[in-house]
Amino acid sequence: MQNFTKSCLLVSLFILIALHVDAQGCVAIRQMGGCSGASGSMLLGKHQFQIGTNYRYFRSYKHYRSDTEQKERVEKHTEVINLSHSVDFNLTYGITDRLSATLILPFNFNDRSSLYEHDRVNRYHTQSGGLADIRLSAGYWLLDPKSHHNGNLNIGLGVKAPSGNYQVKDDFHINTDGTIQEKFVDQSIQLGDGGWGVSLEAQGYWQLNSKLGMYGNAFYLANPRETNGVTSGRKLPAPDNTPYDMSVPDQFLVRFGASYAVFQGVQATLGLRYEGVTVNDLIGGSNGFRRPGIVVAAEPGLSWFFNNIGINVTVPVALYRKRSQSYTDQLSEQITGKQTNGDAAFADYSLNAGFVYRFGAKKQVAVPVAPVFKDVKN
Repeated sequence: MQNFTKSCLLVSLFILIALHVDAQGCVAIRQMGGCSGASGSMLLGKHQFQIGTNYRYFRSYKHYRSDTEQKERVEKHTEVINLSHSVDFNLTYGITDRLSATLILPFNFNDRSSLYEHDRVNRYHTQSGGLADIRLSAGYWLLDPKSHHNGNLNIGLGVKAPSGNYQVKDDFHINTDGTIQEKFVDQSIQLGDGGWGVSLEAQGYWQLNSKLGMYGNAFYLANPRETNGVTSGRKLPAPDNTPYDMSVPDQFLVRFGASYAVFQGVQATLGLRYEGVTVNDLIGGSNGFRRPGIVVAAEPGLSWFFNNIGINVTVPVALYRKRSQSYTDQLSEQITGKQTNGDAAFADYSLNAGFVYRFGAKKQVAVPVAPVFKDVKN
């Protein structure tokens, strides 16, 4: 009965966190370091180190306005295509058996092609690449890992620094006569958002028997800064005509599912993934240009743990996509009296792969849940 009570407590705490994140509203517009859920996680002891890397790829091209796909964009070849490759390097240190700190160094490489941003006739490309926004976080296991092997919940708090360049420029072909103008690239491929942020994190697991377990992750990034001073090239309709800069939006991720031990050291996982960008920020204003929305995906995966090494691969496949009405969409609707809801491009799937190595460990305890998380980019 005591174990059952503790298990119920763990599940209830995770559900409360997930509901809190969900209630903030809603598609991630750029990569944000340490949010993929790709690497496998291993419990760290006091003074132990763990290094890891996560890789993520996706191709977004299907346009949605609200939750309705704009199929004519692909049919007429006017869709915007974003290709994204991101690599995160992370270092985790066990301060105690229950408290650890993680430093995440993310690097993003993006290619965006479109017609509307250029001469509206030919497809041209803009690109960005380099260091993104660094994040430092601390996590604490609520139950003592030494005596609670079948279930635990880790809660974390982090800070995100505006280390990524949020003013990346590239050449735009603005006329069919070959005229080129250097301008800011789209918000979706900027390397940073220009603001300090605070992350709230949780990861938990519950081992039902020797083969079957449950896992869950929750992540919320709060960005107090409202806009970053970089022009979006957009403005409110007449008679207002107020130009607005790029927003610094909040982002979130919730994952949960089941893991099954196929054989020694190998786990198959299947879960749901819910992520996006909020319409309204938890702290600070919500003005400026952003593409809020959500993605719900089925997420199959496979993990391998051997001695000090952990490898994990997941392939989230989109089930539901929605581009929500932004704050500036709402203002435009008030001015014109016409329904306004911008569109956004989404990927069909993404590929996530992770690797971790723990130093000085003689006995490995594998946790059927990833230690870090990553947003979908739009």
